[in-house]
Amino acid sequence: MHADDKRNILIAAVFTIAILFGWPYVAKHFFPPAAPPATTIEGGKTTPVAQPSADPALDSPAATRDRATVLRAAPRIAIETPKLKGSLSLKGARIDDVVLPTYKETVAKDSQPIRLFSPSGTADAYFAGLGWSGEGVRAPDGNTVWTAEGMKLTPTTPVTLRWDNGAGQLFSIKLTVDQDYMIAATQTVQNKGAGTVGVRPYAYVSRRGKPKDQDTWTIHVGPIGVFNDAANYGVDFKTLDEEGPQKFTSTGGWVGFTDHYWLAAVIPDQTASVSSTFRKGDGDQYQADFSGETKLVAAGKAVSTTSRIFVGAKETQLLDRYQDGANGVQGIAKFDRSIDWGWFYWFEKPIFYLLDWLFKAIGNFGVAIICLTFIVRGIMFPVAQRQFASMAQMRAVQPKMKAIQEKYKNDKAKQQQEIMELYKREKVNPLAGCLPIFLQIPVFFALYKVLTLTIEMRHQPFALWIKDLSAPDPLHILNLFGLLPFTPPAFLGIGVLAVLLGITMFLQFRLNPAPMDATQKQVFAIMPWMMMFVMAPFATGLLIYWITSNILTVAQQQWLYRRHPALKEKPAG
Repeated sequence: MHADDKRNILIAAVFTIAILFGWPYVAKHFFPPAAPPATTIEGGKTTPVAQPSADPALDSPAATRDRATVLRAAPRIAIETPKLKGSLSLKGARIDDVVLPTYKETVAKDSQPIRLFSPSGTADAYFAGLGWSGEGVRAPDGNTVWTAEGMKLTPTTPVTLRWDNGAGQLFSIKLTVDQDYMIAATQTVQNKGAGTVGVRPYAYVSRRGKPKDQDTWTIHVGPIGVFNDAANYGVDFKTLDEEGPQKFTSTGGWVGFTDHYWLAAVIPDQTASVSSTFRKGDGDQYQADFSGETKLVAAGKAVSTTSRIFVGAKETQLLDRYQDGANGVQGIAKFDRSIDWGWFYWFEKPIFYLLDWLFKAIGNFGVAIICLTFIVRGIMFPVAQRQFASMAQMRAVQPKMKAIQEKYKNDKAKQQQEIMELYKREKVNPLAGCLPIFLQIPVFFALYKVLTLTIEMRHQPFALWIKDLSAPDPLHILNLFGLLPFTPPAFLGIGVLAVLLGITMFLQFRLNPAPMDATQKQVFAIMPWMMMFVMAPFATGLLIYWITSNILTVAQQQWLYRRHPALKEKPAG
């Protein structure tokens, strides 16, 4: 074997090993895995994955109590909308019992709905509240028991909470809720005392422990807020653990905590000056809050302020509506940035809206992804035609390139110089064939973000065994499609779709003219099969997009070969 061939094989082997063993570490930080599997294949049958249990560290009997026991410990007012079910506690005026009935933990028919809020004292405590602080005045606190006017908070029945501090100040909170996830709270202080008092409105979100969702480079999970019209993703739980409170001053904006698909946020009047803080309390307690400026209330006067509490799913169109404002409702600055779209926000949202429109028209997200692929390939068809013309030119000059390589085989610098001169003379661009690939990168990344970020993709089925397009393919080859009782590790979990991806990519590469460089030949030979391992942990929706794109590329290549016969002809020489 020639020394150059040995070197090329060695390079290819190193490249293969680097991909197989290095990619999982790169992907963990830059391209986190898709949503947790919604189903598994056991005994050849599709079975929903069980609901994950609570973090064992939060189950200490000394620190927590049963949720039902805690809920009975304080008087409550029910909350009911088409998308929210639960209650608020009259002790402390806390919204601390919320489930989302339109979203389930798993794809199983009997799955429990998502529980987002739980009261203080439970293992997964997570709640929001608001009130007043002040000097020279007795303000309500977490132990204050309010009286309620109204039995149930619904979109058509507001509830007003009242409390008299016994010193001349009357506090009230009028609560309204819309058809979705937004609760508005108008807080009023009426001063019937003899002197002026100063009060500051505040609102907060408190949670115990960290989310089960992973905070990564591409998907922010944890503290989040918008301050002075700019979204802040720079604070995480580690920041609060190591550096302490993080404070911001802003006009308007909002502050809270985000999970992968869910958001809890408190929102001040968008024209008010507020001070916002992320902080860590005792143990594993975390809080995001804001407080307004001190308001002076003279004797016989009253002062009011309106804040809002969002608790629910990050539905893209709904967030946009809250941001834009409608029917006289004040818009919320950058509220759509609660979804971490990243740098390519301007491109990703149009992809989402196109895909969502296709889904609503067709009724199946998998078919919508396939249609999106046809649209993308159709737009790029003229570019692909130019690519094939360039490939034809490259093939035509291959005999001259071989002659240069043979003539200057001992002088690599001269060889490269002569090849570049050849390209210039023949007006050949060796990189032209790469243009369609580079143009598809932003589309692919946008689709990746849409599939991994947007709740609209969560638990969306396609066909057969694919019950969740945002999760990896559960049909693994290494355990004989679930017949063997084990689940392969992520980087070896080669599913049917990953194999189809490898095959279609192999067919696509075979139709391309073989590269002149031997190392490139080795790399291209193994690339399709390496991509099986690289793409296996990704969302099935992404694999469907790529497989469809490969199939269309192969069909397009075959059609264009008939227009450029030189591509199939073996070059002379």
